[in-house]
Amino acid sequence: MTTPLPDPAMDNFHTIADAIATLFYPHAEVVLHDLRTQKVDYIANNLSKREIGDDSSLEDMLSEDVNERNIGPYEKLNWDGQKIRSLSSVLRDADGRPLAVLCINLNISLFENARAALDLFLSPGKLIPQPDSLFRDDWQERINTFLHAWMRERQLSLNLLTRDHKRELVLALHAEGAFKGKSASNYVANVLNMGRATVYKHLKELRG
Repeated sequence: MTTPLPDPAMDNFHTIADAIATLFYPHAEVVLHDLRTQKVDYIANNLSKREIGDDSSLEDMLSEDVNERNIGPYEKLNWDGQKIRSLSSVLRDADGRPLAVLCINLNISLFENARAALDLFLSPGKLIPQPDSLFRDDWQERINTFLHAWMRERQLSLNLLTRDHKRELVLALHAEGAFKGKSASNYVANVLNMGRATVYKHLKELRG
């Protein structure tokens, strides 16, 4: 029995399968089905316990009526009960005939478990209102609230503030009475990444 010659087209698809599986390792499996033989031709990062040479049962993909290039994403269950999100791409030859199907199977159970843990951790169910005894004079929070509302209105963020923005913000904070708090000037200087002398200079301009 002679060994079949390597198929250059399928070899290229093997490289693509390896690249995808490597990028998303260890969460993705890539299975290449050869539509000519209706067999599994290649598996990168085997998660499904299938084997090369297994039947593909994809005869319908050879129909001339098949126009899809990408099918999915859709969900299925793996052998170990973990949830898989899959996408199948129909690969064609130079004449446009379906040649192979590349199936990307992404194990999303880990991400779902992480989301559930985050939802539980961030759940507001056990939060209580801020105690007045602790936050009656919380000047830092008031500065934070005003500062971020001011930036939201102007569609800005801290790393996008120019020198003029910072000066304008210091003046706006002063108008809100933000600098009545002890060490407020130092706090604003640290938050805005300014020198304390610059904050004092802007405040001096107001007073003078």
